[in-house]
Amino acid sequence: MKELPKAYEPQKYEDNIYKRWEESGFFNPDNCKKAGFIDESKGSFSMVLPPPNVTGTLHIGHASMLAIEDLVTRYKRMSGFETLWLPGTDHAAIATQTKVEKLLIEKGIKDPKNELGREKFLAEVEKFAQESHDTIVDQCKKMGSSMDWSREAYTLDDARNLAVRTVFKKMYDDGLIYRGYRLVNWCPRCKSTLADDEVEHKEQIAKLYTFKYSADFPIAIATTRPETKLGDTALAVNPADERYAKYIGQEFLVKNFGGGADLKIKIIGEESIDMNFGTGALGVTPAHSATDYEMAQRNKLEIIKIIDEDGLMTKEAGEKYLGTAVKAARAQVVEWLKENNLLEKEEEIPNNLSICYRCGYAIEPLPSRQWFVDVNKEFVLANSAIEGIKSGDKVTLKKLMQQVVTNKQIEIIPDRFEKTYFHWINNLRDWCISRQIWYGHRIPVWYKNEEIFVGVEAPATEGWTQDSDTLDTWFSSGLWTFSTLGWPNNTADLKTFHPTSLLETGYDILFFWVARMILMTTYTLGQIPFEKVYLHGLVRDEKGRKMSKSLGNVINPLDTIAEFGADATRLSLLLGNTPGNDLKLSQEKVEGFRNFTNKLWNISRFMLLNIPEPKLDVKLPEAKTLFDEWILQQLNDTLNQVNANLDGYHFSAAGELLRVFTWDLLADWYLEIAKIEGDKSEILNYILNTLLKLWHPFMPFVTEQIWSEIYGTDKILMVEKWPQLHREPFLEEQIFADTKLIRDIIAGIRMLRSENKIEPVKKLNALIGAGTKLELLQSNSEIIKALARLENLEISSQATKSTTAVGFVEGGIEVFIDLAGVVDMEKEKERLKKELESITKYIAGIEGKLNNAEFAQNAPASVIEKEKEKLAEAQEKMVKLKKQIQ
Repeated sequence: MKELPKAYEPQKYEDNIYKRWEESGFFNPDNCKKAGFIDESKGSFSMVLPPPNVTGTLHIGHASMLAIEDLVTRYKRMSGFETLWLPGTDHAAIATQTKVEKLLIEKGIKDPKNELGREKFLAEVEKFAQESHDTIVDQCKKMGSSMDWSREAYTLDDARNLAVRTVFKKMYDDGLIYRGYRLVNWCPRCKSTLADDEVEHKEQIAKLYTFKYSADFPIAIATTRPETKLGDTALAVNPADERYAKYIGQEFLVKNFGGGADLKIKIIGEESIDMNFGTGALGVTPAHSATDYEMAQRNKLEIIKIIDEDGLMTKEAGEKYLGTAVKAARAQVVEWLKENNLLEKEEEIPNNLSICYRCGYAIEPLPSRQWFVDVNKEFVLANSAIEGIKSGDKVTLKKLMQQVVTNKQIEIIPDRFEKTYFHWINNLRDWCISRQIWYGHRIPVWYKNEEIFVGVEAPATEGWTQDSDTLDTWFSSGLWTFSTLGWPNNTADLKTFHPTSLLETGYDILFFWVARMILMTTYTLGQIPFEKVYLHGLVRDEKGRKMSKSLGNVINPLDTIAEFGADATRLSLLLGNTPGNDLKLSQEKVEGFRNFTNKLWNISRFMLLNIPEPKLDVKLPEAKTLFDEWILQQLNDTLNQVNANLDGYHFSAAGELLRVFTWDLLADWYLEIAKIEGDKSEILNYILNTLLKLWHPFMPFVTEQIWSEIYGTDKILMVEKWPQLHREPFLEEQIFADTKLIRDIIAGIRMLRSENKIEPVKKLNALIGAGTKLELLQSNSEIIKALARLENLEISSQATKSTTAVGFVEGGIEVFIDLAGVVDMEKEKERLKKELESITKYIAGIEGKLNNAEFAQNAPASVIEKEKEKLAEAQEKMVKLKKQIQ
């Protein structure tokens, strides 16, 4: 007979279990195939890990991602799919470089790049990235992630670099990559461009200045950035605005604006101008506003760059302003406006400031010569597996991105994010892909005098200089689903595992990453990158607040693993977590799941003590009693529902179903009944094997440890076959009704005991009038007697209530408990009367408050609702007390 240790200690087992999984080689689908664990009819299941940035350590959001993805992976592997979960990390270019620069500055190197030079500086970045990578891998393993480490990839390794260079060359040859002088988002602190979706917005209060360019200028304008007006070349009004329509087409010369440069202002008509905002007129600064730049393109306006890459004013703003910081220039322009009586109004308004998503510094839109991907240019798609687009059709990148979601080749879960996706795609502008940083994929372009060479490899001849810029990190991570499988080589992995089955990631990077993978994969391969996108939400604290160091509410997954175990941490991130919604998490929640982990251990321990010779391949046993049949049907029904929920990506619902079966049905009822009915070894063996398999994707460590305690360390639960339905999944109505009646009678007697304050150790006498259920109740009388803790139980067709009995009716069955000798009737009556008196006063107090007009008028709706709930509960209690006294 097997006996588990009395307590489950995760810290004692987890590292050894993971080591055993790794050494088995079964994270690798090739090894599973060789060992015969693959069902060829199922096909493959593949998923790439969204590569964590090598900028530090994993946080609780990463832990949530790992828990979900490992659950899916283990479920698919046990179900017989050729399952690949491919790991990797992201070099995160600008983020990693910025982090290392800060660390080096802290060490006393004031200007790291210039002091160290490119080679030594990059060596420091790579050293930091490697250390971060090692930490991240260790954290993934601590979470129990069953990834195939033999296929691990890195967005900046040689294989990915080849893929990047190959795609760049292909896009350039197709005319989709071009170099142009266009307006870009520029971070003066990072000294680099940013893509549109890398620009964040911070709410602030800003000053809105209303003024005229000069005393004789006919129209006033309003702006929060007067310093940019030094670069204005036009003024836009709505053609429908009767105040200004007559000026459209006219040009005005403004001498010495702001004490700086002369301006030539052309009045242009633009229907997008809001006639009711400010003065209804907009000063157009083509070089420093994306909207104004587009107006300039339509109206052939001059573009004058007055702010440089350091965030300082250029000579084009006027000699007075050359080298002045933007904010200082703003103050000078405002002062000039006041001195010249041109400032009409100054007011504070809410304003969204554009900031860098990495360093938080204010973004400056400015014109710059950069590399772009043209999302609107037509090209011929040579090979297409995209529904509605044939090989050889002319398409745009934007069309490809729209088509695969419109035709449902890619399903987004939850589907409400499709609207968000299309809004972004429909408004997508050309993607600026060049970055002015050192760490990243160097742009595969070389220059010699006026010549340009674009190639996968460097030019064979001498005299060429490579472009010093690097590519946007999303360019390389956009290739992630196929570059990790060996592309541009036509590998077996690419044939077997692409398109991937699922992408699981956070909804916050739908634009950054998901959309770009769709763009890159549909263009490069003519395939979708994945069939489904599952979007998880953010992990917040128990009050729904974002976790941050300043609030002191950060939960570190490594800390919860150390204190409560990996399984408890995983369950706290899986149960209650639904797609697209944020999850509330607290230490108490993790602790609660630690208790459940222990419960599963103790349930298994009890069951094992009643299984003399556990069998690995136990078949469906024969039910010998009513409750045997009931628990086997409940298990079958639970399995069916768990399958449906896991297949439908409802992970929390699947876990809740398992928890109800394990705790409520098995532990609270069947195992207690098994103690009474005797030998259940076969059924317990069957249930235990099935239960451990069902819980394994959720709680891999504790289930694997129990399995190895029973069957030895050479038997690995991770690759056991997923349980099969043993019959049509339904509960026979009569069995369900009969077992429910018995359980309700037991629960009713327990409730009477509680209501009458009868100690659990006191045995009671009960009388049941069974009616037509006489045979059913008599045959299960020992169960009722034991679980309701009865001294004597009399069951007959009819029952007569004695004067000292209390009772209830359940399903037409009368049940009476004799209180004689158990409860002091007079004393109990006195206690109940005092309680009734107290509750009556309490009810009067709440009713008085609710009937008070001032309270009803001023109290928040939530407070009033809470008071009504209290009243309803108290009234219900009063009814029960009166009944008890009676």
